[in-house]
Amino acid sequence: MPAVAILGPRQCGKTTLAKAILDNMENSVYLDLERRMDLNKLRDPEAFFELKPSGLICLDEIQRAPELFADMRSRIDRHGGNGQFLVLGSASPQLIRQTSESLAGRISYFELSPFQLHELDNNAGQGLRKLWLRGGFPRSYLADNDRESLEWRQDFIRTILERDIPQLGLNIPARRLERFWRMCAHVHGQLLNRSSLGESLGVSHHTINSYIAILEQTYLMRVLEPYHSNLKKRLVKSPKLYLRDSGILHALLDIRNHNDLLGHPAYGASWEGLAIENIISAYPGWKTSFYRSASGAEIDLILERGRRRIAVEVKASTSPEVKRSYWNALDDLNVDEAWIVAPVREAYPYKRGVSVRPLDAIAIPEGA
Repeated sequence: MPAVAILGPRQCGKTTLAKAILDNMENSVYLDLERRMDLNKLRDPEAFFELKPSGLICLDEIQRAPELFADMRSRIDRHGGNGQFLVLGSASPQLIRQTSESLAGRISYFELSPFQLHELDNNAGQGLRKLWLRGGFPRSYLADNDRESLEWRQDFIRTILERDIPQLGLNIPARRLERFWRMCAHVHGQLLNRSSLGESLGVSHHTINSYIAILEQTYLMRVLEPYHSNLKKRLVKSPKLYLRDSGILHALLDIRNHNDLLGHPAYGASWEGLAIENIISAYPGWKTSFYRSASGAEIDLILERGRRRIAVEVKASTSPEVKRSYWNALDDLNVDEAWIVAPVREAYPYKRGVSVRPLDAIAIPEGA
């Protein structure tokens, strides 16, 4: 493609990745649009782009200057060829206004997440233990100790609320959005009840929808939609709400160490969110949903691609067990595989073709 966008939450490693790419390309140039000096170079974008007719131009924090997309399109169409622009952003294409209109058919999007388990050294389960508590943001995960990690995450939350979201042109009081974010942490992994959240915050459910969209489109929240099919079953229609990073979840819930986590009511939901985020990351391009019928049959995650369907149940116990409702759900669905993902050391068969798997044993099946 003429342009590629690496999108993801702030501080997840986009700039580090981009600079590694630029180091191997001649005549490349990197501009950080949060630096006034770099932004000044683009007062006349067309003239600047013409100074670099053959090199790759990298524009970091593109959400600060979405008006540049029109000039990028002009340069792309004038010069032709692929690999002209690499843009980095901390917001979704929907939130970075004008991208879809200006660069339609000329740009490809790649989502970069914070660290996932398959990217880490999980020696004797230590990588998983650390990732679960601290989350995957590099500076949080790599901090010298849990206290410094928590301090980084608390600063990160303040920066998002007080600087990043206002810079996107969203005029929302930081304290109100912080309160909403903390409320979401307390219902992490549960069905979304917009009316209940709105009543607690003193706003309408339409306002709640806008707050959810902001956190979702800045890659901080995941709204997992319910499974829909032609099954003759009454299915739950409300989505489930997850904070995408377990470390941010724990900072909002004031979980400071593993002892706090073990004794917290959110222990199971925290593991569920961590597992679901890692699995979805390992299955890019797959349709994801959860299954819950009105009668109580439930499966935490359904992965679909073409005719292939995988059912994933998440349990925080090292000796996981499932209830009758799980087997009822499997009877409702025609799945190719069924897993129970738990904090175990190795995979083993459970029964009726279901296997228990550790999180680091999740991999895309051959031919999928």
